[in-house]
Order: sequence, then structure tokens, then C-alpha cells
Amino acid sequence: MSQTGDVEVRDGERAERLDTSVAHNARVWNYWLGGKDNFEPDRRVGDHVRATFPVIEEVARADRRFLARAVRHLAGEEGVRQFLDIGTGLPSADNTHQVAQAVAPDSRIVYVDNDPMVLVHARALLTSSVEGATDYLEADIHDPGSILAGAARTLDLDRPVAVMMLGILNFVHDTDEAVAIVRRLMDVMPSGSFLALTHPTVELGGTANVPAMKFWNENATPPIRSRTGAEIARFFEGLELLDPGLVSCARWRPDDGQEPVTVPQYGCVARRP
Repeated sequence: MSQTGDVEVRDGERAERLDTSVAHNARVWNYWLGGKDNFEPDRRVGDHVRATFPVIEEVARADRRFLARAVRHLAGEEGVRQFLDIGTGLPSADNTHQVAQAVAPDSRIVYVDNDPMVLVHARALLTSSVEGATDYLEADIHDPGSILAGAARTLDLDRPVAVMMLGILNFVHDTDEAVAIVRRLMDVMPSGSFLALTHPTVELGGTANVPAMKFWNENATPPIRSRTGAEIARFFEGLELLDPGLVSCARWRPDDGQEPVTVPQYGCVARRP
């Protein structure tokens, strides 16, 4: 627990046993980002995917930088003070609460994940400013009702919320179900709320994603899928896309002054009118 701010961790009814014998997305992603919270099976699968799909580490870094830019914009120019980060993964640099509270210390953040290792690290690393709040909720993306009920203990759902769904809907295999999950979440949010989302694709030069994901689904968990830009655009129906719209996440408002490399990972931020 942090000694500053309001920090809570909600464990759910029962913590799963941590299985380190099978590669898991949160830990492999951590490995690609240069972290140490991973095990030999994670590294083995991560190395094979990288050999098949060499751009994967750049995808991971671009996705993380997209998060920082999106949160900074939302907390700054858009004045958002509440964030619901679903599928947070293992803590890394520039976590949502760190970026948001650096801009607005009174920001309130709820992280959602269902991986027991993420839960352990949430207790230790997801701290808060004195003025703000950070909560961790153990819940599954397939159960948006539980996510909303848990989030409402920390967030005021009558005020705008930025719903962050980075690299999470690719674990919902049925597109209609994935669209329904997004709509269930966003229909509860008031006008002025936002959806920020990233998703892997075989477009944007990502054809090597096909064998990489096939290997992943045979050797790691949870199973994953890619989507086309047209399929991903369905998640934003009824919302107003911020410029530059649905693009490679590396090309969403880059701030380093250099021409970014296009990575096969779509990114977009949209406002609920």
C-alpha cells in the first residue's frame, strides 16, 4: 500500500494460483519491454514470436508510448480526471496514474486485470498522489457489469471517464461480443467521456502477425486474434474520433519531433458526444 493518496486493491472472491509453466501475455509483454517480471516459458515464447515477427518489441514500445500520450492529452487538454484502465498488465514506466496525476494530481484511476501476478504487483507499485486515488479491481473483460460495479466504488460514473482498453479486446475472439462489451461500458459513461484503444492487426505491414499468433495460441495464454481496421472501427460507432482518427498507434499524435515508424497496432481516441 502507498502511504500517500487513496489506494485500494480489490482481490475478488479468490486469487488464482500463479501458473508459471505456461507463457502468459502480461509477463511476455513485460519481457518485450525489458522488464524482469517474467519466467523462462515467457522468455522462450517471447523469443520465438520475436524471431517470427521481429517488429513485436517496437509494437510493445509504441503501444506504451501511445498510452502516455493519450493519457497526457486527456488529463491536460480534455480535462479528464477519471480513468478506467482495463487490461492494465504488469506495471511499467509511465503507468496511467503516473501520467494523469503528473498533469492533474486529483485524478482518480481504476486498474482492471485478472492475472494474479498483476494483482501482486498492483499492491506494491500502483500508488497515488495525496489528492487523487488509485484502485485495482480483479475482473474479467468478458464481464463488463462487474467492471462497472467495481469501478463505481472509486469513480463517479456521472462525470466523464476515460476508458482505456489497450491491447485487451484482441483476447475477445468474437467480434460481436467485443463490440457489445465496448458498448456496455461506454453506454454507462456520460457525455464527455472517452474511449482510448489499441489493437493488433495484420494490416499496416503486419502479415507476419499470422504465424506469430498461430504459435502464440498453441503455446501461450490467453489466446489472441488480430482485426482489420474496419473491424476495429466498429468499437467506435457512435463516438467522435479525435484527430488523426484510427491509425497506427505510433502515429497517433507523436510528440518526439521525428517521423514515427508505422507498427501493425491500431490506436485511436474518441469522445462520447
